[in-house]
Amino acid sequence: MTVPRIGITTSLEAGRQTLDLTYVRAVEAAGGLPIIAPILESAEAAGAFAALLDGLIITGGPGITRGLIGALPEDLPAVDERRDRSDELIYRAMAAKPLLGICYGMQFANAMAGGTIYGDVQRQRGASVHSAERGAGEHEIQIERGSRLASVLGGERMQTNTHHIQALAELGAGLSATARTADGVVEAIESADGTVLAVQFHPERMLERGLPLFADLVRRAKDAREA
Repeated sequence: MTVPRIGITTSLEAGRQTLDLTYVRAVEAAGGLPIIAPILESAEAAGAFAALLDGLIITGGPGITRGLIGALPEDLPAVDERRDRSDELIYRAMAAKPLLGICYGMQFANAMAGGTIYGDVQRQRGASVHSAERGAGEHEIQIERGSRLASVLGGERMQTNTHHIQALAELGAGLSATARTADGVVEAIESADGTVLAVQFHPERMLERGLPLFADLVRRAKDAREA
């Protein structure tokens, strides 16, 4: 098969897996084959599933509890433990294969590397509102010169949507922050080995600007498969 196969994790709500169709359309538009990840319970199943994939997207979701500083606010439910466990199994099984983390997915990748996260960055750090559900609109991010993100997006500034209450506190090992908002909130991270690129915003919801991130994942997946 020549088309890179991209796994996409899902949310888990009341025992049902859910996935916004925009993730699937974004991978397809970028030239990849979207493969929706099941909620798995064993390392063996996760290994077999990862063997089918060339890359992975960890999607947005509810409140992450790994590395949590403070409590989650009332308007942010905690992630289902079964999704959390499944995401960990698939993440570990993917090993050095390329990853794109989105919102919760960025927070999860950071936590897996030993990083921490604020339960409510607005309350705990005095940051501006970063949640559209709390009334925030689009905002600008500043991207590190020379970063992969700057290369992918073609510049050092970008207007993005904002849909998060939590925000990274301490970066995990091997990760660097490559984009921030004016109030210092981390908006993107990258790994030193080039496997992880993750953003706090939702590129699948603004595909005219966000498609390059999915195209980059598909390219990385293809290159890693052929290496």
